[in-house]
Amino acid sequence: MIELLFPLENEAATKRLGAALAERLGAGDVVALSGPLGAGKTTLARAAISALTGREDAPSPTFTLVETYETEFFTLCHFDLYRLESAEEVWELGFEDALDGVALIEWPERIERLLPAETLLVSLSMDGGARRALVRGGDEWAGRLDGLNPA
Repeated sequence: MIELLFPLENEAATKRLGAALAERLGAGDVVALSGPLGAGKTTLARAAISALTGREDAPSPTFTLVETYETEFFTLCHFDLYRLESAEEVWELGFEDALDGVALIEWPERIERLLPAETLLVSLSMDGGARRALVRGGDEWAGRLDGLNPA
């Protein structure tokens, strides 16, 4: 298991972490982004989407619940599950197909029991005016996250 803690002194640092994580993603990966409202989940996800697609205007899936993007190597699905009423509803959003590509999931707590065991967990928290990111993954992530430095 690997566990990394990053201070995120501003929004730019959150974006750098998202871009750095994007470089390490491949088909079949699931990244769970958790934290309170305003912690930076969408900012991090948008930075990863931008790094993988070149698209700067990725909308938040707050109301659509999922936004899909094509990259050179896989389909990327960005889920915002805040408004989900039951975990089973995620299947109606194409979650099963999303597992073949890359899934970035905000509010993963809503479907925690459905997440693959090898899900990468990114827990964002607020510490006064700054934020922190705790990145945690199993052994399959250890080598891929080696040298991760969003500075």
